[in-house]
Amino acid sequence: MKNNKNSILLVEDDSNLSSVLKDYLEMMDYETVLAKDGKEGSDYFKKGNFDLCILDVMMPQKDGFALAKEIRSKDEYIPIIFLTAKSMKEDRIEGFKSGCDDYITKPFSSEELSLRIQAILKRCEIEESNIQQPRQQIHRIGKYVFDPNNLTLSDKKDTRTLTKKEAALLNLLSENKNQLVSREHALKSIWGDDDYFIGRSMDVFITKLRKYLKNDDNVKITNVHGAGFKLEISK
Repeated sequence: MKNNKNSILLVEDDSNLSSVLKDYLEMMDYETVLAKDGKEGSDYFKKGNFDLCILDVMMPQKDGFALAKEIRSKDEYIPIIFLTAKSMKEDRIEGFKSGCDDYITKPFSSEELSLRIQAILKRCEIEESNIQQPRQQIHRIGKYVFDPNNLTLSDKKDTRTLTKKEAALLNLLSENKNQLVSREHALKSIWGDDDYFIGRSMDVFITKLRKYLKNDDNVKITNVHGAGFKLEISK
């Protein structure tokens, strides 16, 4: 499937809306594959090679949140946009926790969707550029040894392999031990944007890093309210 066009997996159970969206995306020169429910979307994703996924939330067989988590387990970086009639803040947060990059509430204009797709694809290029050039320095974090090049965090008992974004965030904190790293700087350096909901996604990564470092009482990642984070090492 892969060619010079960006390829999009569109998963939408509303036949009228999905037909209009598919035609519009193809008119915008995107290679577009349409799935009518979450299960079919999962099957297409396993077989295809996509640059971006657009998922409805409320679908038969498998909802958008479940499908996004499944996609994320196979591809950490492919951007995901949710389409939904739900506008509550809790639903938006659940969407970002499921791994999405953006969240569009129905009804929306085709121009808005196009601009969001363009912005996300551009942001992904920035992320890829940043993540593919890790620092060479190996960091000692209390009893842990962190190797950003090999994406490993080790102690005497175990070695954990981090995701690229986990490693990029821990690397940024490690380079600034016992110093404040602002939320804005971390988001723009690693995610390419400091949008509020992307910030909530970063909070999930911070929680994971705290869990990975929990066995050393001399190491902690503290939240400086409204400002950012510190990797504090007392010994």
